[in-house]
Amino acid sequence: MKILSIQSSVAYGYVGNSAAAFPLQRLGHEVWPVLTVHFSNHTGYGAWRGPLLEPAQVAEVIDGIADRGVLGSADAVLSGYQGDPAMGAVILDAVDKVKAANPAAVYCCDPVMGDIGRGMFVRPGIPEYMRDIVVPRADIITPNHFELDFLAGRTTNSLTEVLAAVDVVRETGPRHVLVTSVLHGDVPEGSLEVVAVSDEGAWAVTTPLLPINPNGGGDVTAALYLAHLCTTGSPATALERTIASVFAVLEATLAAGTREIQLIAAQDAIADPPTRFTARRLR
Repeated sequence: MKILSIQSSVAYGYVGNSAAAFPLQRLGHEVWPVLTVHFSNHTGYGAWRGPLLEPAQVAEVIDGIADRGVLGSADAVLSGYQGDPAMGAVILDAVDKVKAANPAAVYCCDPVMGDIGRGMFVRPGIPEYMRDIVVPRADIITPNHFELDFLAGRTTNSLTEVLAAVDVVRETGPRHVLVTSVLHGDVPEGSLEVVAVSDEGAWAVTTPLLPINPNGGGDVTAALYLAHLCTTGSPATALERTIASVFAVLEATLAAGTREIQLIAAQDAIADPPTRFTARRLR
């Protein structure tokens, strides 16, 4: 695959494109990283340095790629955190250009907005912009449980309610939904679930709940699910392979005792996902 990935970048650590590009490349895919920021490190440290690129500058880079006449060879556009509606407009314009050149291309959006325990951590207005403008234009979205509830306008406490919420969101546009960090009344103590839903059905994988929540895990998850879904055509297989790789990365991170995810140490489990978790069919 050839993937146009429009995300943030950091020199130290792994978030945004710095988290997504290497796993995709390790799987053998070509990545065209377009940076929306270039910071010294992710903002979770509380202090960082580096430029926040203007939407017009990002658009210039994308136009430069278009000048090479290669947008028609792109199979997918991938985006993550969008801190400003103007940047979101640039991303959606890029999606339009890629799809005009290659109607078979897909847009995968990780609608980064917030999380359980933290609430919304983006600027006011961004959640509504993601819900009303961006998500309906996506083919694949990868919200966490908290973000799914916001997108669907409801609170979900059971697997049945989670699936109903996914159905509400899918009616707005995206056909493939991957919901991460799902916690509901039927999840065993010390575990969590990841749920994948498409026109073909719905599946879930249950994993142990590790005592870490590092930055960048969602960026890796979105990138891997996009890649595995597009190359296998199977949401169940994509779910199994994605979660096996991400869990291995988190295990390596926990073992190393580091704040940054251990992408390099766990790269073999990215390139060749272990057979570890089995997706069970929900419907």
